[in-house]
Amino acid sequence: MSTFEKRVASADWASVATEVDDYGCALLPQLLTPAECAKLVALWGEPEHFRATVNLRRYRFGDHGDYHYFAEPFPEPIRALRQALYPRLLPIARDWAARLGREAEWPDTLEEWLAICHDAGQARPTPILLRYQEGGWNALHRDLYGDKVFPLQVVINLNDPGTDHTGGEFLLVEQRPRAQSRGTATLIPQGHGLVFTTRDRPVRSARGWSAAPVRHGVSAVRSGQRHTLGLVFHDAT
Repeated sequence: MSTFEKRVASADWASVATEVDDYGCALLPQLLTPAECAKLVALWGEPEHFRATVNLRRYRFGDHGDYHYFAEPFPEPIRALRQALYPRLLPIARDWAARLGREAEWPDTLEEWLAICHDAGQARPTPILLRYQEGGWNALHRDLYGDKVFPLQVVINLNDPGTDHTGGEFLLVEQRPRAQSRGTATLIPQGHGLVFTTRDRPVRSARGWSAAPVRHGVSAVRSGQRHTLGLVFHDAT
């Protein structure tokens, strides 16, 4: 078992599944050391690692922030973490699909699933390095890049909250069936992951189970800089 597999395996995955069921997100243990986080942050100024850059203000996605989509081949932590996380998230994804009466189209391995994405025209890689400056924020959104969607994703904070930045909480807003929306804010420790809902998730309703739409974003960074690594488990058109 690799170092990254051991870190992912150290999570109490039964508790993670329960918390994601209850809140739509759940903290994971430390997946990257401070030194590994710093190496990823240092890639920001090396364009050869990326296929595209998006400015939040230009597209009215937020302000004082940008994100780079990684190009293949990925740096080792990214490749290894996606490989280790996918099989842990897969039982949750399949359980949610069963509750909602949907087809669980995700195969046993990430390679097989990405091949399905590519056959559907979604062939562009989606791991993201994000940077928010002071005053930066990200509007509520969903990372949907085509018809093929994996229902869970993971974000890792690469900076130390309270030292490198203040503010910048991860936000999750869920539209409850026939009710007001519910918000959840999480301050992610450095190197730790947060698994969260990509599009919607099952919640109990009068008719059994209903799909509650979920969006995520980032609150305003009050000071400093905040870098994060986003791991999406489907590719883009």
